Amino acid sequence: MRGPLFAVVLAVSFLPAPRLAYAQAPDPARQEIARLVERFQKAIIAKDTAGFMQLFLREDITWNVVYTDDSVKRYNASLKDPTIPRATKIQGGSPRRFIESIARSGQARSETISNVRIDTDGEVAQVWFDFAFMVGDYKSAWGKESWQLVRTGDGWKIAAVVWSAEENPQGP
Repeated sequence: MRGPLFAVVLAVSFLPAPRLAYAQAPDPARQEIARLVERFQKAIIAKDTAGFMQLFLREDITWNVVYTDDSVKRYNASLKDPTIPRATKIQGGSPRRFIESIARSGQARSETISNVRIDTDGEVAQVWFDFAFMVGDYKSAWGKESWQLVRTGDGWKIAAVVWSAEENPQGP
């Protein structure tokens, strides 16, 4: 009895284990989201307000930065005028205010993105990546950025953006 049973157990042990997939994106969804990330970067470089705003579900999405404690301390210590409001750790904004400030700037601006991770079921998605915000060749700030996305009839749209930021302690 041991011979045939042992042979079956041994044979089964060499079969590949089943691969489980949790919230794995279908390839087309991942590709569409990757293109959205590229369009985000290109709109910043081109100072394309209209193109940038098309990436978002609506204008009043969650848009928050969480500055490191050291960044807040450095900034507040640099203020000479006591009437200027002090920086806080968490600050809000909007995608429109962000891109319009870039569009008004005379300097080149860009956001380098690396280590992109996309998690989606094809309907909702999370994108997580490392970023560095560049002003010309100067690395102004860096950190981690997270987007929440939804798939609409018009394609993928960014529904929320939250990021951490370490401001460069060395001036340009």
